[in-house]
Amino acid sequence: MKKFNLVSFCLLASAVFFSGYSQTPSLATRGKYYIVEYSPSGRPGQLQTPATYTLWVPAGVKTIRGVIVHQHGAGILASEQGASAATDLHWQALAKKWDCALLGTSYHVANDATDLTPGGSELWFDPRHGSDRVFQNTLAKFAIQTNHLEMTKVPWVFWGHSGGGIWSDVMSCLHPERVAAIWLRSGSANSFISKPEFPQPKISNAVYQIPIMGNAGIKEQGKGAYDGTLAKFHQYRANGAPIGFAPDPRTGHECGDSRLLAIPYLDACMALRLPDKNSHNQTLKPINVNDGWFGSLKEGKAVPAKEFTGDPADAVWLPNQKVARYWEEYIKTGEVSDDTPPSSPTNVRLTNQGDLGTKITWDAEADFESGIRCFIILRNGKELAQVAKTPYGEYGRPSFQSISFGDTPRPDMPESRMIYVDNSAINGLTQKYSVISVNGVGLKSEPSKIAKTK
Repeated sequence: MKKFNLVSFCLLASAVFFSGYSQTPSLATRGKYYIVEYSPSGRPGQLQTPATYTLWVPAGVKTIRGVIVHQHGAGILASEQGASAATDLHWQALAKKWDCALLGTSYHVANDATDLTPGGSELWFDPRHGSDRVFQNTLAKFAIQTNHLEMTKVPWVFWGHSGGGIWSDVMSCLHPERVAAIWLRSGSANSFISKPEFPQPKISNAVYQIPIMGNAGIKEQGKGAYDGTLAKFHQYRANGAPIGFAPDPRTGHECGDSRLLAIPYLDACMALRLPDKNSHNQTLKPINVNDGWFGSLKEGKAVPAKEFTGDPADAVWLPNQKVARYWEEYIKTGEVSDDTPPSSPTNVRLTNQGDLGTKITWDAEADFESGIRCFIILRNGKELAQVAKTPYGEYGRPSFQSISFGDTPRPDMPESRMIYVDNSAINGLTQKYSVISVNGVGLKSEPSKIAKTK
């Protein structure tokens, strides 16, 4: 099976797991990657699917406060796309804000079956067949490799698409004390409720304390991905859980621009739930549902929970006013607006490559609200080039990394592409370069500090 390029250029095939590396100075200033490869087991009850786990740890983090898991869906393509999840600059911005590690997985299934036959995805997305144990063992290996032993105890934040939503849902029932928040995109345990080999997980009162957002595309109504996720919402709200539902008016099973709501939603939930920084107590903070906001799916409006006059059992729970306003916009348009420009790129560096020209590299943080669309290179104060010149937007807004069907960067657009080679400058003349970030809605940052050639 074809695997994501990240594995080939940063992993020795014979290694059981890989310690940190930095591909370029730009990568080193942002964080490091670590990889664990899992070989499948033939024993009953153990994971029969080979897997690759890629972890990103922000630079300078002294104590990891949690692990954000970006879990792909079922099938071969989803597995391949999942391999690039940890390289996503936008999701890295969320991880960095909260001193969390970002974990992307790739379960290397042999076919597109969603059952327990050899090579099928149910073998991994039902964690009771071994992926739960392997996941925790992998975190223990990462804890040693990163020298962050606290990783075996910190909370988890789950984002799951399709089969990844099922995995996240079941994991929350198995380990509710560890799960700070969940985003379920087009998948939940309820989506598989008719499968006799898939017993519905037991739901304890602790599970009803976890903030969850169900999210699915309108075009998949009538299918388990949508109907099951909506049923999860009604079931949990009937038990007072802080759960919401955000129908995407533009999409089917693809993720579209759901990250524009998912990232601020999880951000707000982490603010409410994560233990205090530097605390030895890793107990998650409880949610007071009445301190949040309630939204009406019928009216598309949200108000403070204490002012809601409808049936609370049908109310979409939202963590704060900001997310409530985003939710109102998202369920109408399928995206979220952004009126603030991104921060300027930093650390612009120039390398003389002789006849090949001048190589320009830089660092940049993803705009928290809308990510990165592209960069503009200035030479002597005038626009020279755009990187990426034609940002991709097949499944959502145009993006520097080009977001896939499963909400991950295209494998051929890794973050190390913050590079441009100017081969049109006149030799012998001093050139002044700076870089501008353009966010997902097209707003420009101020130019970076100028770097001069000698």
